[in-house]
Amino acid sequence: MTNPAEAADLPGRPRAAVPGGPATERATCVLAPNPSVMTLDGTNTWLLSEPGSDLAVVVDPGPLDEGHLRAVVATAEAAGKRIALALLTHGHHDHADGAVRLSELTGAPVRAVDPALRAGGGEGLAAGDVITTGGLDLRVIPTPGHTADSVSFHLPADRAVLTGDTVLGRGTTVVAHPDGRLGDYLDSLRRLRTLTVEEDARTILPAHGPVLDDARGALEYYLAHRAKRLAQVETAVEAGHRSPEEVVAHVYADVDRAVWPAAELSVRAQLDYLGEHGLI
Repeated sequence: MTNPAEAADLPGRPRAAVPGGPATERATCVLAPNPSVMTLDGTNTWLLSEPGSDLAVVVDPGPLDEGHLRAVVATAEAAGKRIALALLTHGHHDHADGAVRLSELTGAPVRAVDPALRAGGGEGLAAGDVITTGGLDLRVIPTPGHTADSVSFHLPADRAVLTGDTVLGRGTTVVAHPDGRLGDYLDSLRRLRTLTVEEDARTILPAHGPVLDDARGALEYYLAHRAKRLAQVETAVEAGHRSPEEVVAHVYADVDRAVWPAAELSVRAQLDYLGEHGLI
């Protein structure tokens, strides 16, 4: 675990504690028991509610794990709240597989960009949508790139944004080629950075890893990191490393090999981006 002094020096100023419990006035994390190289400590299922309201919204129910889903319901009930709505940041299994079961347990509709992931009469999610539940206002921010269906949710009252996998609490995320596209992802990072400037969003509530208390710093780091990786991939291709596997071995030589399969997805997305822009 990172100590507070170290955390203060890291991009985005991550909180030292592993997620779980209240994070802002309106947001509480229920951590799913699915830790891995790709999910970090596990999936952060977010329970959102306006103070004094008896209604709650769940963002990313997580995997299909009965114990976790019942823990989400129990956390809401212990606070005197009923889960009235579930939202998905995107359709990856560790975020969405528990959504239908949560809907069965609570009667709450599930809203998602992908129609196949909606349940219980839930609607879609689009740019400009404002979701109001029990006095809680959430604004839908399209952030494709990690996947085509990725969205974030702006929680203005807490000056926070729930980023799904677009921004993680630790490390950087994968552009999940071919569904994810680097150009879209860069646009999404810029869109979120603008949110920190124009709407004073200060806190990132990610789907994996600790809460980030410096949203703008995290986004600037992500943009700089992507520019650096893109330059490294371009240089690797110029040096004769043509296949995605060769580029990964060259560019990610100092990274744990366990993440190389995921890194290859990002490299494929970067190669596509460089090709589309006539750079290779």
